[in-house]
Amino acid sequence: MPFENHGNRPFTTTSVDKNAPAASGVYGLSNARQWIFVGETANIQAELRKHLQYPNEVLREHTASGYTFELSPAEYRVERQHQLVSELAPVGNRSHAQVARARS
Repeated sequence: MPFENHGNRPFTTTSVDKNAPAASGVYGLSNARQWIFVGETANIQAELRKHLQYPNEVLREHTASGYTFELSPAEYRVERQHQLVSELAPVGNRSHAQVARARS
């Protein structure tokens, strides 16, 4: 099941500060063509701001224009992230998924 009820918001500092909670959950970054990255964190707002200020190699190559999130307790975040990665196949999570499959 895709992200629950949070829609896509512009991936800007103003939007993150206004709309993203400083709470536990999972988040997704995308552009008009694809999902770029799905992550999990104890603080959605802080993690999104970090991606804006210090984009990693994937975000420099595939510029995110939007984000979405859903709240999730700490004990379910990683499981939910894996579910979303499997479902959405974000380009930035592919190497992580390949490593996990190779270990199995």
